[in-house]
Amino acid sequence: MDPYTLIKHPLSTEKSIRLMESQNKLIFVVHIKATKPEIKKAIEEIFKLKVVSVRTFITPAGEKRAYVGFSPETPALDIATKLGLM
Repeated sequence: MDPYTLIKHPLSTEKSIRLMESQNKLIFVVHIKATKPEIKKAIEEIFKLKVVSVRTFITPAGEKRAYVGFSPETPALDIATKLGLM
């Protein structure tokens, strides 16, 4: 699957901002059938960064979210600034 169809958009909520600052994570809305390895590969391919962890969550509304943890040398805050979230 194409990385740009797999990753729909980043999420900018109070919780995502808090995770960015405290745990170096970003939240993305992803395709419902996307697997964790596919999400990891797509994020690394799109942003050219090292992904440490991927956790997924399906909301009651049927939207799948990926909590993506980045390596310490790449701050999530910098990525969010490039994406226009901050």
